[in-house]
Amino acid sequence: MILITGATGTIGSHVVRLLSEQGVPFRAMTRRAHPGRVQADFEDPASLERALAGVDTVFLVTVPPQPTADHDLALVNAARAAGVRKIVKLSAIGSGEVFGGQTIGAWHVAAEEAIEAGGFAWTMLRPPSFASNLLPHRALILAGKPVPNLAGDARQAVIDPRDVAAVAVAALTGDAHDGQRYDLTGPELLTFADQASILGRVLGRTVRITDDNDILSRLPAEVVTGIDWARAGGAAYLTDHVRRILGRPAGTFEQWVRDHRAAFAGTP
Repeated sequence: MILITGATGTIGSHVVRLLSEQGVPFRAMTRRAHPGRVQADFEDPASLERALAGVDTVFLVTVPPQPTADHDLALVNAARAAGVRKIVKLSAIGSGEVFGGQTIGAWHVAAEEAIEAGGFAWTMLRPPSFASNLLPHRALILAGKPVPNLAGDARQAVIDPRDVAAVAVAALTGDAHDGQRYDLTGPELLTFADQASILGRVLGRTVRITDDNDILSRLPAEVVTGIDWARAGGAAYLTDHVRRILGRPAGTFEQWVRDHRAAFAGTP
């Protein structure tokens, strides 16, 4: 039995879909009650115990409101008590790098170290920016208003969330990827301006961008450090991990846009 945390999120929803298509037994965990899913909260140990009963493998995704390893560690501790064998964790590119005297993704590193120390089989997935990060800006795009650019002129290997999910499923359902850290990148390096240009070309409309330091000023310092690292070019590299694991190239940003063109249709 596989437990999927973050089952309704950007990656978890695709993991659920792929496991369903493959007929693999799994249990989807969500914080709010939902038919067909197990309700559990990282801050409620009893609920985690119920969610983990009879589980062999966990896909661990946490998105706390402030950067902290607390939710990951709560799951790790509960998983150890429940006899879970394997954890596949969604981490982030650059975690553990030092930039400006600060550790990038320190909360991810703390969780990764706890998983390793816990005696689990493990796989760490470290993607960069998701192609789907433009979806929250749909209303601005449809209204012709500029989209905030936090990446500056930096290039990143933007990845299709579906590829991250496919790699996660490969790691969850087999042992070939145990003990591996994968930097999962898309096939090309793009600036945010490049993404806006591609999106605009596919949609047949101009997609404008604007630098927005006001947003940066409202983000936690730990998040800003990671953004600054990427803006300085830290994430400007490609890997062949997706190709090696899935036996095919990673999907392009343009293909993701074409597949999700309907999401940007209509009115704001």
